[in-house]
Amino acid sequence: MTPIQYCYEKIKVSKSNFTWAFYFINKDRRDALISLYAFCREIDDIVDNTIDLEVATTKINWWKIEIDRLFNATPQHPVTKSLSKSIQIFELNKAYFIEMLDGMEMDLKFNRYESFKQLQLYCYRVAGVVGILSAKILGFKNQGTLKYAHDLGIALQLTNIIRDVGEDARKNRIYIPLDELKQFNVSEDEILKFRENKNISNLLKHQIDRAETFYKSAYQKIPKEDINSQIPGLLMGKIYETLLLEIKRDRPEQSLNSKVILPPFRKILVILVCFFKNKFQALSN
Repeated sequence: MTPIQYCYEKIKVSKSNFTWAFYFINKDRRDALISLYAFCREIDDIVDNTIDLEVATTKINWWKIEIDRLFNATPQHPVTKSLSKSIQIFELNKAYFIEMLDGMEMDLKFNRYESFKQLQLYCYRVAGVVGILSAKILGFKNQGTLKYAHDLGIALQLTNIIRDVGEDARKNRIYIPLDELKQFNVSEDEILKFRENKNISNLLKHQIDRAETFYKSAYQKIPKEDINSQIPGLLMGKIYETLLLEIKRDRPEQSLNSKVILPPFRKILVILVCFFKNKFQALSN
């Protein structure tokens, strides 16, 4: 199995929503994105699947060394071997990969966040950076596109947090800022025991409003000349934004006990509408 084949298999197993957008780009860019998201899956799996903190920390440190090897043209892992071509073609910065690993370390050190300021740093490291790297791979003319990518990455991660609030609670993780739990008169115990009530509904609506603000900010920031090249990212955004609206339309507190998933036909519909809308907008500029 070649390095890029390994990456495709890694993404295939994860059944990520992101792969839906990869069909709209050429092979070099698609391979680069697949390699990037395979890297994300590799380091995310450390947090999800490694129970022993010391072992997980050792694995993260190994990846930091591997990133050094990657940027010194001596990668060992199939994912970094696959990335080696991409970092040269698309000028991907080493610092961004270290930021992602720092984000994984935050997951190992913290299972609570005191404020949104703290949470936003986490979201930037695990998702905002991925958005920026993805935008670089897709190509852009205007630096404003990186600001769009940053905000879209934050929006996607906030959507994940809202969708997975119950799943995370089962791992004794609460990503919703503790000062906001206090603001809405919600105790940690209520979340950890999956109690659906009005206060939790209001708390989650507040999180949804924030995520919607980041989506709106991202779409406002994307320069018109880069809409066409960034369509795959816009497709990802619309899939996750639709997912967020589904949660909002139902009782948001149900996220404690069930996980909202868009069926394939809904994703296809969202993709087609978003694709042709943005293509038309790009052509009209």
